[in-house]
Amino acid sequence: MDLQKHSEVLDKTVEKLSDEASYRQLFHAYRDEEALPSGEVLKEIIDLCRAILFPGYYGNARISKQTIRFHTGVNIETLHSLLTRQIYAGLCFSDTNCSTCPEERIYTEAEKLSEAFIATLPDIRIQLGTDVEAAFNGDPAAQNINEVIFCYPGFRAICNYRIAHQLYMLGVPFIPRMITEMAHSETGIDIHPGAQIGNFFSIDHGTGTVIGETSVIGNHVRIFQGVSLAGEKLPPDENGNAIRGIARHPILDNHVTIYSNATLLGRIHIGEGATICGNVWITQDVPAGTIVSQLTVDKTVDMRNSTTKD
Repeated sequence: MDLQKHSEVLDKTVEKLSDEASYRQLFHAYRDEEALPSGEVLKEIIDLCRAILFPGYYGNARISKQTIRFHTGVNIETLHSLLTRQIYAGLCFSDTNCSTCPEERIYTEAEKLSEAFIATLPDIRIQLGTDVEAAFNGDPAAQNINEVIFCYPGFRAICNYRIAHQLYMLGVPFIPRMITEMAHSETGIDIHPGAQIGNFFSIDHGTGTVIGETSVIGNHVRIFQGVSLAGEKLPPDENGNAIRGIARHPILDNHVTIYSNATLLGRIHIGEGATICGNVWITQDVPAGTIVSQLTVDKTVDMRNSTTKD
């Protein structure tokens, strides 16, 4: 009797979970031979990119000036093959009508996107070189450049971001966000691939740092752990849905420093050379060269209250 009752419970649960109304928005229909983008393969792709960009630090430890062309060539070929398959999976997954598309056309598009990304690797290396320099020059605890490249979580997160951002700019679906979320899991640093970040960027310590999708960051900007470049909450559209595609995160000019646990909210403008001290909540523009601390924020609030009472 107990076995029969147990079976009935399972059957009823299966019936409920198989009801189309239950899974309609949570179900993805696959085409033949299709697979979702793979987190494991993307990790391999990131490792390959790091080996190509920083030979000797990652990948084959025996690489030398005499063999670097050979090893780079092998890595590039492997990267192209793996990335093409992952982009192909992402293109299929993002297109709800993909079952009607010719497979060859989608794969050809994936190959072109993979080649276009690989062509940007020299520029990514140049940008990351400035980020390494910024991290080293900004942290007296860094013993040398090697330590920054091989050990620093902030640099690892920036490396993933630079790779993801190029894919994002090429219009590759899903893959860029997966790559930055891998860094998020590894380092606690959450950078949206759509953010625009200039050269000589550094994140010190970094745990809990969040940089939103439409953030714009200039050159020589340094931020610390727990900093949030957050988007303001917009009112819903006429149908009650969230409004998307609107710039809603901060703009940071060149040479801005933001210390730990500061929150910058909305499309505000932080002027060149400004310093935002720790544990402050900023919702208004900050003029160039200004130092904002908890004390200055409190004084501003007091002045407003006084004006309101008068």
